[in-house]
Amino acid sequence: MLVGMLTLHGTAAPKRKPAAAAVAADSATLAAQRRDLEIGRSMETFFNIFREVNLYYVDTTSPARMVEEAGNAMLEGLDPYTEYLPADQMADFETMTTGTYAGLGALIRQSTDRRWVEVSEPYRGTPSDKAGLKAGDRILSVDGVDMRGRSVDFASERMRGKAGTVATLVICPVEDTTQTRTVRIKRERITMPSVPYYGWIKDSAGRDSVGYIRLNGFTENCADEVRNALLDLQQQAAPNALRGLMLDLRDNTGGVLGEAVKIVGFFTPRNTVVLDTRGRVPEMNETYRTVGEPIAPTVPLAVIINSASASASEIVAGTLQDLDRAVVVGTRSFGKGLVQSTRPVGENGYVKLTTAKYYIPSGRCIQAVDYSHRNEDGSVGAIPDSLIRPFRTAAGRVVYDGGGIMPDVRMEPVYFGKFTLILAASGYIDDFANRYAVTHTPTRQLVIDDSTYARFCRSMQGRTLNFESGTERMLGQLKRMAEREKYAERIAPELEAIAKKIQDDQQAELQTFAEEIREVMADAVITRWYYDAGRLEFLLRRDDWVKRAADILLNRSEYTRILTLQDTERK
Repeated sequence: MLVGMLTLHGTAAPKRKPAAAAVAADSATLAAQRRDLEIGRSMETFFNIFREVNLYYVDTTSPARMVEEAGNAMLEGLDPYTEYLPADQMADFETMTTGTYAGLGALIRQSTDRRWVEVSEPYRGTPSDKAGLKAGDRILSVDGVDMRGRSVDFASERMRGKAGTVATLVICPVEDTTQTRTVRIKRERITMPSVPYYGWIKDSAGRDSVGYIRLNGFTENCADEVRNALLDLQQQAAPNALRGLMLDLRDNTGGVLGEAVKIVGFFTPRNTVVLDTRGRVPEMNETYRTVGEPIAPTVPLAVIINSASASASEIVAGTLQDLDRAVVVGTRSFGKGLVQSTRPVGENGYVKLTTAKYYIPSGRCIQAVDYSHRNEDGSVGAIPDSLIRPFRTAAGRVVYDGGGIMPDVRMEPVYFGKFTLILAASGYIDDFANRYAVTHTPTRQLVIDDSTYARFCRSMQGRTLNFESGTERMLGQLKRMAEREKYAERIAPELEAIAKKIQDDQQAELQTFAEEIREVMADAVITRWYYDAGRLEFLLRRDDWVKRAADILLNRSEYTRILTLQDTERK
């Protein structure tokens, strides 16, 4: 009516303003058209560069290599998890996600003199183990190919192969390297266990009271391994129920998201929301819920994490924390709240790209590094304190986003000295452990006594390590600064005196770090006798984090107080 009246008075009727939804739709359409145009122009430019280089470059080019390098360079600026996987890398990717490969089932390493490839560790029950290979055996040839001076990658490629085929190895056994032995080993499909060890932690009275499960990675079907371990522990505990259970996720960098959801379902009711994934594309938005009935819905639970616990590990730890279902013990986790998907891109290659962020039940995302907002120099930084937000668990406890999972009970990290780490990386401890293991009777009560350690120290005489202490490094910087500022001549005697006092003496370092070096040596020998499971069992005896988790689980009042009243720290 108003429009008609305005028209009758000789005034043009005003145009109706478009509805807000229509404006938004038009804007989205225009933005999509501009993006499509930008993509088309960019692809044309890339193709033209590729064509011109391959037609006119002065030397012969490798188009496949150029595409691989261009793809990786293009993705490098996004985040560390987005990458191009050409066909020849898919076998390694499959091993990482499934935990399986076809081969002999042994770790190998370069010998300390760099002349040989040798067995580092045969996995229990694999073809290499059944064939009698031992840590320290030198590999002289594989299927007639000389291995002297070869790299580990070269040897590994030839030891792997189709399941059912036979590999012929010529070795020098560690017991007597003057002899040679020919070994024929049938390759098999090797499945690395995701649960290398599970067992019991004793209480103060020496009774098996708290179950322990170590999970190394979220590979396909790892949830079945956790389930089997849990059911076995429950059966062993009968007729008494488990007094507590700890799930150790230290150094577990994640893997298959679906396996994490299944594991959470062992301890929570059916249809419990574990996480939401949210991406730019709607098809990447999904809610993950538990499916089956829980098998340990009321067992007191602790999850152990450290700074290397990432991705799926953080989903399990964070979800159980948000639901007040488990006490989290350890240090702040890595902070990877990004989800990757693989998509085919031709020539049997794939691109693994970040497609979403995940949000656990409290609503928080634990991503610690903001790749979407880079500094002017291209670097990225942690989520700033001002953007860290509080969230609430099911019981109302305060937890935070923006930087991994903060534990309910914080533990002090355990670090080895730099000298010990360099000594271990050198291979000299492995050499000593190889000889010790074949000349001594196996015992689970192993102690590296004074005479044994003295023998190791003597074996290090004449061997040098590429070791520079932090103090030496700082002194070198001081000397260079003094030279630039013309003080060097005046203070040279004082600097030289300091240098002599802190000069690395390898034998002195061996005594300074003797206690932790002995621990590393004992672990290495135990591994040779009882494999990785034996090493983990041996380590638990001196693991303060595990002891603290067990104390909490066995103290019902403290366990309940943490899960109902205790907020987590902000950083």
